[in-house]
Parts: sequence; structure tokens; C-alpha cells
Amino acid sequence: MSVDNALAVDVVIVGGGVAGLWTLARLRQSGIQAVLLESDALGAGQTRYAQGIIHGGTKYALTGKLTASSEAVATMPALWRECHEGVGEIDLSAAIKLSDAHYLWSTSNLSSRISGFFASKVMRARTRSLDKTARPTLFAHPEFKGQIYQLDEPVFDTLSVVRALAEPHRQAILDVAADTVQCQNNTLRLADKSGQEFQLNFKKLVLMAGQGNQALLRQLKMQEPAMQLRPLKMVMLRGGLSDTAYAHCLGASVNPRVTITSHRDEQNNIVWYLGGQLAEDGVHRDDAEQLLAAKTELSELIPWLQLEHSEWGILNINRAEVRKPDGSRPDTFFVAEHNNVLTAWPTKMALAPLLAARVVDMISGAISATDNTVLPEWQQPEYADFPWCEADRWSRS
Repeated sequence: MSVDNALAVDVVIVGGGVAGLWTLARLRQSGIQAVLLESDALGAGQTRYAQGIIHGGTKYALTGKLTASSEAVATMPALWRECHEGVGEIDLSAAIKLSDAHYLWSTSNLSSRISGFFASKVMRARTRSLDKTARPTLFAHPEFKGQIYQLDEPVFDTLSVVRALAEPHRQAILDVAADTVQCQNNTLRLADKSGQEFQLNFKKLVLMAGQGNQALLRQLKMQEPAMQLRPLKMVMLRGGLSDTAYAHCLGASVNPRVTITSHRDEQNNIVWYLGGQLAEDGVHRDDAEQLLAAKTELSELIPWLQLEHSEWGILNINRAEVRKPDGSRPDTFFVAEHNNVLTAWPTKMALAPLLAARVVDMISGAISATDNTVLPEWQQPEYADFPWCEADRWSRS
């Protein structure tokens, strides 16, 4: 390998989702020479499948008490808003905010109304009940008989967040050919996708590749931390939709019956993206059964919708997290260090700033920054697109 392509950097980050890019930006702001490696398009992992809700914890308080999950995310909506306004720790002013608020809606079912009542009392600083005149258009329909609560939870176009984070630091991001990467003694040898080879001498290696962390750990001959995958079967819907929706429908359990966010496809059609308990339970159904379940749920919850000519799609996705003994969702982000390797999972996109701050603290207290490294003209990755912009994802069923 040519000496001309040997670089000394402080930190190498692997993984170009929101968490990895947020961490890259924070490290470089701190004067730490960090670079990021991505073997796919930026945002191509879990990020492009996220619904984009910056949760403030309300949905985790539906049992009537604050939980570790709700407390961990409580400050995130305000932090993300500040960044979007250009006055926060990261400038996200170029990102697209789809909605300034998210909503909880309850049906006329008694248990659903009780869940809504307790959520509003426990999280009263972050929610307010809406009367008929203030409801979103979708729920202003005369057939709607439930209650609506407005949440202090913005919704972002996740891939626009990726762009806003990546663009100021594009030169520090390398489109790496995954099968070329070799790591030994704080040295990475690799090639970009044009075939140009590099040697990166680093002080810290940060693994933020989501599901890819497990293979990276194996390559490093590390057994811990262990990873778990929690699958979802999400549903997409377009056609017959005149209104956007950003809402959770309350049920009797901690998880909403269904969570709806709205997006736009390449023809600017409204796309509803359905998660919540529907997606959790969907992993036990085949695609046809999941489509039937989604249609049944929407017919019951929003009976005035006219969906006879709609198109539908199924997305089978995995959420990668640190392994919990019982397989449950971790309460917050995770990061641990072993032999100068930090392995991290944000658990949810909203927590990326907290994870990045923790990584910065761990690294800045352990190393002294290298003098500015002049980065070479290496190949940089493309940006991912949303799955609902891919024609083969859709069918009429």
C-alpha cells in the first residue's frame, strides 16, 4: 500500500445513519479528527425505515407512570427543534420537518379513553387535549367519536436529516468497499469503491453500523456486546388519501394500536406509513395476513376512509439493539468500549444526540487531538432513497 495513502486520524466511525453522522459532526466540532466509513448509501440501514417521530416519551407512559424510556427521551423534541432552528448543537436547518406536532387519538372504547387520560395527566407538560375546532383535518370528520391529544413531538423527513448532517462533512465520509476492510492494531486497511487503497491509523474505532455491528465485532474477534434484532412488519398505503396524518391510536397496552406517519412518493402522492402494535404483531403473519390486518384496523379506526383503489406495501425490517436478557426493548441508547473499540446502538433515532454526546465525552477525555489531517480525494457514498419511492414495493391487493 502506498505511503501516500496512509492517514493518521483520531477516530474512525463505521455506519452512515443518523447516529453515526451526528457523532461525526459532534466529534469534528470538538476538534477531533474523525472520519466515517459507509459501505452502502448514507441512511440506507434503519434510518430510511424510521417513521421520523422525535418521541418525547408520552407513548411510554400509557400505563399511568413515568418509565425509564419516557425519561430518556423527554428532552429530545426541544433539542431537535433547536437544531432545526439553527441554534442547537448541530445545524439541521436544511432538514425537512414534516409536522411540528404528533397526536394521540383514542376511540370511544373505554380502555382507550382511560389510557389517553393517564397519558395526558402524567405527561401534562407535553400534551393537551384538543376540542373539535382544533383537531387535525383527518379527525374533524363527523364520524370521529374519540378524543385527541396534541404532543410536543415533531416529525422529520429522516433522509433530509441525513443530508443535513452529512453535507458539512462530506470530505470526511468514505464510500468503502466492505470486503476490503482489514483491521489490526489500531490500523484499518481498506479501499474505496473506485479501488483506491488507504491505510487509516486511528486511536478509537466507533461501530455504529446498526445490524452490521455484529459482523464487525466478529471480524475484530470480539464476542461482546451482544446484539439482538427486534423485527417489525410495517405497512405502506397510498391512493385514496386526501389528508396527512401523524398520530398514534391508543389501545389498552403500552404500544399504540397503530402509529401513522405521512410521506410523499416520487409523484408527490401522500403515503401513510403504519407502525405500532400492528407492526409488532405483524411479524407473526405472512404478508397477505398483515395487509388484511391493516385494512381491518383502518376500517375500524377511521371508517370514513375510501381505500378501494389504494396500493399497499409491506416492509419487513429489523431494529438492531444491544441484547437484553428477556429480549425486551432497551430503555435508552447503548455504548460500551473494549480495547479502543466503542460499540453503540441509539435504540431509536430520537436518541442519536444523547448517544453522540456520550461518545464525545468518552473519546475527548481519553485522547489528545491530532493536528488537522488533510483528507484525500476519496470516493464518497450516495444518499439512500425511501422505500416508498421504489416501484417494486407496491401492489394492489
